[in-house]
Amino acid sequence: MDVRRAWGEDRVYVHDAQGELKRLPAAWTSAGAADPFLAVSAGRSLFRAADLLRLVVLVQALDGSRRPAEVSSE
Repeated sequence: MDVRRAWGEDRVYVHDAQGELKRLPAAWTSAGAADPFLAVSAGRSLFRAADLLRLVVLVQALDGSRRPAEVSSE
């Protein structure tokens, strides 16, 4: 395995079972640096997706310049 900078990002170079050279973004592998947000949040979130979608509808209604998005009531 080799890690090099290419195309503006770190890439991992490995040979597969058939001996072919494969290139992957390092972020897709354990060789890449941890995403800072994921490291700090540790999988926690203060908001649920449904709540954030409802917030979008409320903000759009207050803005008045856009038609409110429809959100299911699940």
